[in-house]
Amino acid sequence: MTEIITGLHMSPLEILALLSAVALVVARWLPPAARPPLTIAAGLGFVLSAIVLSVVGIRWQMLPVLAGAAFALPFAVSPLIRRRTGRPARRARWWVALPGSVACVGLTATGPAAAWAFPVPVFPEPTGHFAVGTRVMQWTDPNRPETATPEPGDRRTVVVQLWYPAQKSPAGARRAQYLGRTEQEAHTVSDALARYAGLPGFLVDGVPRAHTHSVLNAPVARDGARFPVVLFSPGLGGVRTQNTAWAEELASNGYVVAALDHPYDSAAVVLADGRTINTEIASTGDDDEDDKRAAETTRIRAADLSFVLTQLGGLDRGEIDGPLTGRLDTGRTAVTGHSLGGGAALQAARQDRRFAAVINLDGYPRDPDLLPFHQPALALTQAISPETDPRYIPRLTEVLNLSTATSYRLTIPGAAHLTFMDAPLYLPPVPSMVGSLGRTESPRVVAATTLAFLDTTLRHKPGDLAGVLSAYGDLSVYRPGNSR
Repeated sequence: MTEIITGLHMSPLEILALLSAVALVVARWLPPAARPPLTIAAGLGFVLSAIVLSVVGIRWQMLPVLAGAAFALPFAVSPLIRRRTGRPARRARWWVALPGSVACVGLTATGPAAAWAFPVPVFPEPTGHFAVGTRVMQWTDPNRPETATPEPGDRRTVVVQLWYPAQKSPAGARRAQYLGRTEQEAHTVSDALARYAGLPGFLVDGVPRAHTHSVLNAPVARDGARFPVVLFSPGLGGVRTQNTAWAEELASNGYVVAALDHPYDSAAVVLADGRTINTEIASTGDDDEDDKRAAETTRIRAADLSFVLTQLGGLDRGEIDGPLTGRLDTGRTAVTGHSLGGGAALQAARQDRRFAAVINLDGYPRDPDLLPFHQPALALTQAISPETDPRYIPRLTEVLNLSTATSYRLTIPGAAHLTFMDAPLYLPPVPSMVGSLGRTESPRVVAATTLAFLDTTLRHKPGDLAGVLSAYGDLSVYRPGNSR
């Protein structure tokens, strides 16, 4: 049931229901000798698929298909019953039956169209030579109070998901759930994301059904020495798993990705004890007040990122239990983020020299202290349009010019703000929403550009980084002491 036919984004069982519905309509127009076997086969297929789907869970996209089949079934079966009982078969005239058949086909066709628009996401196969494992950690910072709660003893807690190079798992090993450790957590997070976006939860009910290419708690790869580390902060209201396709691609190429949930900021954070913390971030309608709150949230996130880097160092040294002891090269660490998380990454890099590189995925810089920072930076931005905040590019340019290392801004044609996360895999391909690159090309471009930058800055691989990046869009290079 969970296997999805690529392109149609429907499971084999859903395909059976669709074909049965179409066959029940088509049977009316076949020669008399061909009608009975097709009607019987289609009827059985419809009943079987409807029963099994009702047990495993019916996606809303299948309701029109089942409705169309249910409407056509009595008209298709009735002549067969009448013949078996010896009564003459009665069929409506073709000009009477045609409108009903067209209506049934139209209703049935709504199903695959909706399944294509709101699919169960199919994650691209990672291209690196490592298999990918994933693991969820929860850490509390004893030195920082939780400012979102009134309890004086409450300390800042973050949930971190790691994607790492792993040993190849046995064939048939269960792949990790998307959006959470369990299906229940995935549904909780999916519903929270839908609420945050102002969407009915049922529209994206396919998302928590998805599984990724990672294997939960898989053994770490034997080959390879110590792996460079990439920290990731999601967008405002986003969650740690929102860039899973990107994280898996990096891990398959020998990086360890550590993505954060920021409690009271991420849409929903499910803690180890089962409690769920929902976001308390909401627009006030006052731009100045919202900017002030965003700056404060960015400051907290930057501190979260530095804290997690400290914990990863402890994990590598064996001070924290985990399979990655001795395998993390925290001296080669990049800090990254999307949207507000991108702004937090830039701020974390300025404040914490342990970060060796920084990647900003279409994030507005919120750091109020515009001071130099020493790390090379890569900023990927959506295509600039009249709707783009006129302050964005000048502010980003001002920040990138402060780096004492060569930095890059790459504007990708056809990209939208949500292009830089998993959204193109499960939202309708509306250019204003997810860009026009498509479900296959969007994750490929984001992974290829960031990997090229990481390989150059963390692994010091030789090559023409500017030439590689410029193949994907409009590149601006910012060299120390230069304005471009």
